[in-house]
Amino acid sequence: MSLTETPDHSGFIQRSNSLAGSVYEAIFAQLMSLKIAPGARITVDNMVRELNVSQTPIREALGRLEGEGLVVKTHLIGYSAAPQITRRRFDELYVLRLLLEPDSAARAAAAMDEAKLAVLREAAGVMGRREGADERIRYSTFARQDAIFHDKILELAGNELIRETLNHQHTHFHIFRLMFHSRVTEEALDEHEALLAAFAAGDASAAEKAMRIHLEHSRDRLLPAFE
Repeated sequence: MSLTETPDHSGFIQRSNSLAGSVYEAIFAQLMSLKIAPGARITVDNMVRELNVSQTPIREALGRLEGEGLVVKTHLIGYSAAPQITRRRFDELYVLRLLLEPDSAARAAAAMDEAKLAVLREAAGVMGRREGADERIRYSTFARQDAIFHDKILELAGNELIRETLNHQHTHFHIFRLMFHSRVTEEALDEHEALLAAFAAGDASAAEKAMRIHLEHSRDRLLPAFE
C-alpha cells in the first residue's frame, strides 16, 4: 500500500484519488499476510464495516483479486479467499520456473544497457528495503515487487510467450501467500542484489547462476509451509 493509501489507526481506509485502488491494496495485504486465511469467506458487508467504504469499491477490488486468482466467487455463496496451492502445484511451478527463468536472466544480461539496468534497479525493491513499520503491508508490497522484477527480466529477455505463460500462473502471489515471514523478503532482497550485480556487469553466466540460486532458495524458504 502506498504512503497515500495507508489505513489510519482505526483501520479505516483514508480517502484518496483512487479509492478502489486503496481498497484493493488493503484486501490484498490481508490475503498475502494470511489475515484472511485461504478458503475463508469474504463478505462484502464485513469489508464495508472494516474499511468504512461503500460496497462499490469492495466489489471492484474483489473482482480484480478474482482475476488474479486470489479470490473465488461461487454462485449463491459469494466470495472467499482462494485455497492454498497444493504441494504438487508448488513443485510444478518451481520446475517450470527453473526451466525458464535462469535462461531468461542470461538473455536479459546479454542485452543489458544503462536504461534497462535502471528499470531493473527500480523494480528490484532493494532501494527501499527495511522501510515502513507495518510488516503486513511491507510483505504484500514485496510480493508484488518481486512479481514486477521477475516480469521485467522476462520482458528484457525478449520471449513474450514465456513471459505470458509465467504471468498467467500468478506465481508470486500464490507462493508468497504460503508463509508470512520477514525472512522471505529479506533473503529475497539479498538475492535480487546479486542478480542486479550480474546485470550491471552484463554477465550472462552470472545472471543465469544468480537466478537459479534465487529460485532454489525461494523454493526452500517456502517448503516448510507444507510440513
